[in-house]
Amino acid sequence: MTEQRVNYDVAVIGLGAVGSAALYHLSKSGKRIVGLDRFEPPHTLGSSHGESRITRLAVGEGEDYVALAKRSHEIWQEIEALTGQKIMTKTSGILMDSGLQPWAKYGSEGFWDRTVAIANRQGIPHETLDSDQLKKRFPAFLHSDSGKAYLEFEAGYLRPETAIQVQLDLAKKNGAKCLFNSPVEEITSSEKSILIRTENLEIHAERVVLCAGGWIKDFLPQAEKTSFKICRQVLHWLKIEPETIDWKNYPVWMWGFGPQPEDFIYGFPSLDGTSVKMASESFTDSLHPDRLDRTVSREEQELFWKEKVEGKIFGLRHEFVKSVVCFYTVTEDARFVIKTLPGMENVLIASACSGHGFKHSTALGERLAHTLLDL
Repeated sequence: MTEQRVNYDVAVIGLGAVGSAALYHLSKSGKRIVGLDRFEPPHTLGSSHGESRITRLAVGEGEDYVALAKRSHEIWQEIEALTGQKIMTKTSGILMDSGLQPWAKYGSEGFWDRTVAIANRQGIPHETLDSDQLKKRFPAFLHSDSGKAYLEFEAGYLRPETAIQVQLDLAKKNGAKCLFNSPVEEITSSEKSILIRTENLEIHAERVVLCAGGWIKDFLPQAEKTSFKICRQVLHWLKIEPETIDWKNYPVWMWGFGPQPEDFIYGFPSLDGTSVKMASESFTDSLHPDRLDRTVSREEQELFWKEKVEGKIFGLRHEFVKSVVCFYTVTEDARFVIKTLPGMENVLIASACSGHGFKHSTALGERLAHTLLDL
């Protein structure tokens, strides 16, 4: 097929959480904007699906992320007012620690203490609960007597598929072009622009941002590929035990119950009234998204029940409604990577979000848009 050549001011490659946000914020500039994705977002093959994502302001992964989380909340509210679509639901959120050994999340010791300290310094409304207070107010959590909890009032959950779809719709309404099912085969520098090749299209853009999630590895120099781990994650929906816990009115929650990063579970209030979504985290490297095992075996479900649910959570049946696979793109220090692509000053990389990115995504997209427009 003969290649067609088209010109744009800015191109966004990858239209998931951050890419759809960057496209939306760029589209307000009045410039020629295009977004490309190898699939048709929102889809179930990346990191931004599965009904819900936790949002919180006291970000234990790094205090500098707090401003992004706060700004994202403002933008979600602006988009909701503009479109009438519901993206963010405030439920409050609990971070629990068993109090026996410091829980090391993303390699940082004392994640609970760090979160509380950030909340205090940043003036984020919250309270702390001891074990007795936690058991009385939230009896679903079978906590030890040494347990403690941080309760943040502004926390809640986001609807990732809705957020991506709404931002893409707004971007197109503002004049941006979206090219779905268009894997990028090559990015090179030409004399005055960046050349992007797909199977049947040649795009010339003055500036480019790569928001390709795990597929960022396809564009990196060989020496940098190993800095990005592709970590398979499994989300489970478990049946509610009737007349036990009022799961619809529970907060979002996170629980570090041991010293290792994977000694962790998190969950959500019931969105359908019959099941609760729960998950843990894994940091085993699958090397590339195309190599992920996207099936979940019965044995895997049973292991999750035995290690993560049994003896810890009350009010759920030993019955899985469904289990879904997604993945994290993770750096060693769990920090985001925002930098230029080696050898191409007009190409920005925006990855990896290391499993805590969705809550920041629309503010990060706004920041990327400002950076690209100022280049």
